[in-house]
Amino acid sequence: MRADRLLSLLLLLQHRGRLTASQLAAELEVSVRTVYRDVEALAAAGVPVYADRGPDGGYRLLDGYRTRLTGLNADEADSLFLVGLPGPAAELGLSAEIASARLKLLAALPAETGARAERIRERFHLDPGRWFSDASPVPHLSAVADAVWQQRTLRIRYRKWGPAEVDRTVDALGLVLKAGEWYLVAAVDAAPRTYRVARILECEPGPPFRRPPGFDLAAYWADWSDRFQETAYGRTVDVLLTEWGAARVQALFAPVQARAVADAGPPGPDGRIRVALPVESLRHAAWDLLRLGAGAEVLGPPEVRAEVAAAARAMAELYG
Repeated sequence: MRADRLLSLLLLLQHRGRLTASQLAAELEVSVRTVYRDVEALAAAGVPVYADRGPDGGYRLLDGYRTRLTGLNADEADSLFLVGLPGPAAELGLSAEIASARLKLLAALPAETGARAERIRERFHLDPGRWFSDASPVPHLSAVADAVWQQRTLRIRYRKWGPAEVDRTVDALGLVLKAGEWYLVAAVDAAPRTYRVARILECEPGPPFRRPPGFDLAAYWADWSDRFQETAYGRTVDVLLTEWGAARVQALFAPVQARAVADAGPPGPDGRIRVALPVESLRHAAWDLLRLGAGAEVLGPPEVRAEVAAAARAMAELYG
C-alpha cells in the first residue's frame, strides 16, 4: 500500500540520514520515478524533506525532525520475535514484515539506543541450521503456522518412519524450530504429540479447537526432548576408544553419546577409554561405529562386534 511505503520512506530518511533517489528506490523496491512522487507527497503533507543538489546530494529531513509514527501492525509486531532468525522467518512468510518492523523499531528508538541496536545487528548473527546438511523442505509450514496462530485443527497425511503413511486430525498447539528442522506440537485426543513438519504430505485446516488451559509449549518440548533421547538411545555398546575416536564421537555423534564419552573413566594402559556408548539400536550401531575406523574397538554385544569385523574384512578385500 502507498501509505506503508510513504511511512517506510520517511523512516528510512530519519534513520539513515541523506539518501539518493536511487538508494531509496532500491530499499523500497520501486522505480526512481515513484520515489520522486512519494517525496512530493510527503512534502505536501507537511513533512520537512529537502533535496540537496550535486554529486553528494540526495533527500534528507530537516535537522532535528523525528516522527513518532512508527505504526507497527499486528504481523510486524509478531515477527519481532524472529528478528534474529531471517531464514526461519522467510520460511514462515514473514521476511517482509521482519524488514519493515526492524526499520520502524529503529526509528522509534532514541538516537543512542538506535545506534546500539544497529551495531548489534551488524556484529551478531544467529544461524540455527546444522553443519553438513540442508534443512528438509517444508512446503506446508505456512499453512501449519496459520493453523497454530488461528487455533484451528489440522487434517494431515503424515509419513511416519519408513514408508507408512497415516491420516490424523490434530489440534495445532505450537511450532518448534530445532537444529534447522521445524516440528509441530499437536494434540490428538487431548494428548500432545510431536510431528516433523517436513513429513507432512498434505494438510487442510479444520474448525477451531479449545486450547488446553495452562499448556506450556517450552516446558512440553523440554520434557519431550529428554524422553525422546532416552528412548531413542535405549541400548548401549561396550567400546574402547582412542583419543582420536573419543574426539570424533564428541564432535560428530549425538549429545547423549558425547556425554557418555565425557563421563567415562580415565584411559587404560594402552591409552584407550572404555565407554558404554548409547546407540539407537544394535542394527545401526555397527554402521555408526565404522565411521570411527581404527579409533574404536567394539567389545560387545557379540553380534555388533561380529558385524563390524565382517564389514572390516569386506573392505580389506575390496581395497586389497
